Amino acid sequence: MSNQPIGLFDSGIGGLSVWREIARQLPYEDTIYFADQIHIPYGPRSLQEIRSFSEAITRFLLARRCKLIVVACNTASAAALKYLRATFPDVPFVGMEPAVKPAAETTRTGVVGVLATPATFQGELFASVVERFANGVQLINQVCPGLVEQIEAGRLHTSDTLDMLDRFLLPIRAANADTIVLGCTHYPFVIEAIRQLAPGVNVIDPAPAVARQVDRVLKERGLLRAEDGSGEPLFITSGDLQQYQQMLRTLVNAETHGRQAIWNAAQRSLRDSQLSQRMASSSQEET
Repeated sequence: MSNQPIGLFDSGIGGLSVWREIARQLPYEDTIYFADQIHIPYGPRSLQEIRSFSEAITRFLLARRCKLIVVACNTASAAALKYLRATFPDVPFVGMEPAVKPAAETTRTGVVGVLATPATFQGELFASVVERFANGVQLINQVCPGLVEQIEAGRLHTSDTLDMLDRFLLPIRAANADTIVLGCTHYPFVIEAIRQLAPGVNVIDPAPAVARQVDRVLKERGLLRAEDGSGEPLFITSGDLQQYQQMLRTLVNAETHGRQAIWNAAQRSLRDSQLSQRMASSSQEET
């Protein structure tokens, strides 16, 4: 079982920031990354809808023998992580938790900015983190409508993206925050722009901590793969495959042939389009 892959999923390409760090810290592990781009963004969707998507994606990854599932999406973690753990009690999950604790421990001004989606701010997970770790710290919670879509389109350094970021950071700068928490896995892909627009502010990317947690859970369960060779990644999208492959090259320098999965809307399930094509071809050859 230790040779089975780690599964990761996000509403889109944002979770690649987590995949990148897992690949760096655990380079011998195979991975399967699923981007549910046909349903992006998750942020404005209902909790029930996000849970439904998350459950179907988890089943899809488990069917591919994934030994651990990383919910590499803050919105899905907030909406569905507790539900997934209850639904799949034997499966180890690692989710995204806004890095309020390290921010509260390191801030000097006592003011911390948090960039996230509405669903993340409204979830029980965020409320729990704030209650446990943010005592005595002022949080400036800032939603960032449209930013995920800009990153998905590869518009990382364009003037409209920079203007958008500048607007989002204005109340955080005005409050004299010295620390910013990135509460969405897409946002690390514009971390340098955030640092330029908020000079001197510590910007916390949660991905390294998530990768360390994956390492810990695998060790605890005896699931770490032997450190021999390099792991093989598999990238799957429910959206446009050509655009997905372009973003893989742009964001994480992955030269790979991705694959596409197709949603069955009626059954809320996924199927591998390549597998379906091979089965159809085989059936035609037999007839």
